[in-house]
Amino acid sequence: MGVVKDLLQDVEIPKFYKVSYKLDDTHVEDVPQAVRDALKREGTLDQIKPGSTVCFTAASREIANSVLILRTFAEELRRVGATPYIVPAMGSHGGATAEGQRAILDHYGITEEACGCEIHATMETKKVGVSAEGLDVRLDAFALSCDYIVPVGRIKPHTDFHGTFESGIMKMLAIGLGKQYGASICHQRGFANMHINVPSFGRTALKNCNIPFAIGIVENALHQTHTIRAIPNACVETEEPELLLLAKSLMATVPFEKVNVLMVEQIGKEISGDGMDPNVIGRAYDYKERPFIDRIGVLSLSEKTGSNFNGLGIADVTTRRVFDKASFEETYPNSITSLLTEYVRMPAVMDTDKLCTQFCIKATPYLGEPVKVVWIQDTLHMGEFYVSESLLKEIEANPALSTDGKLYEAVFDSDGAFTGFRA
Repeated sequence: MGVVKDLLQDVEIPKFYKVSYKLDDTHVEDVPQAVRDALKREGTLDQIKPGSTVCFTAASREIANSVLILRTFAEELRRVGATPYIVPAMGSHGGATAEGQRAILDHYGITEEACGCEIHATMETKKVGVSAEGLDVRLDAFALSCDYIVPVGRIKPHTDFHGTFESGIMKMLAIGLGKQYGASICHQRGFANMHINVPSFGRTALKNCNIPFAIGIVENALHQTHTIRAIPNACVETEEPELLLLAKSLMATVPFEKVNVLMVEQIGKEISGDGMDPNVIGRAYDYKERPFIDRIGVLSLSEKTGSNFNGLGIADVTTRRVFDKASFEETYPNSITSLLTEYVRMPAVMDTDKLCTQFCIKATPYLGEPVKVVWIQDTLHMGEFYVSESLLKEIEANPALSTDGKLYEAVFDSDGAFTGFRA
């Protein structure tokens, strides 16, 4: 990459301030007790009969305290005389294979030993009804073989569509438990109709399957468990939207109006379904909004995402390290199912982290002002990040932001790999 390196070698990387972002850190102190308390609600655990089998779900996202939550629920089911089972509820993720979906759970520590019950992974589904729009609704075949199904999932804003229901219980029923086949049916009319299809599929499942209740989880912006609520079947449609509004109120964003360059150290499926959350960065496949970022650079894939590079298409520049690690087989099935090819496009590839950063800065339209750069670990960890000197006035004007007053430089080793910030 001789010519490219020559073109970029004199691009100056600015100095940075370390920013602390004051976010709502309200969270559950005792997670197992919170699960047990939630299950005291009438119409939830009291509906489970002794001697029955209960299938409950584990998702493809890294949910805070997921092992604790699932293990405690399994214990409570055993306490009332039921036999618990876990199934992956993640649509086409994990390369659309049962083995791949089990591997995702393993990445999160969700194992039979850790959760205290068997895990059954299958891509086989059965039809459970037809949605109001005339589409077949299908669910995991093993889950349907059990006496009860209890969806357990995080409720949060979706990355690609907005409505009364987004990511949460309804989506887990519509897409997660639908596996690849059912998810593809729900997606087949495109994301413009997902705000209709997701609740419609969910209603069909709630009506036609033995789903006594669900467990909804809300996290704060610091990836901590904020709320755990057991929701009776009849209350899902009214209570999930309330929890979605709560989740939206707790979210962090890149807290600036305009940014020239956003450098993201890592993206991954455990961070966001799109690798980096469009709700945080203001950019998706079909829109750009506040904070209006000119260029986005991605340095690496997270360890837990493996070789899945979904969401990389949002970026403008990435590194050779990402390109070499990326797996088409692991990533494309989700794109085929969701019909979103935009997220798996490959941006410009630079040999090193330093060149990636310099490329982003160089490719920013120059308007006569110092470049505005924000540097984050990922969109799931926004409590602390770095910004260039040019954003100091905006930091000072925002009561949620503060710095230690020191200037830092981004440090790269002799091979151009980013190693951290140094005062």
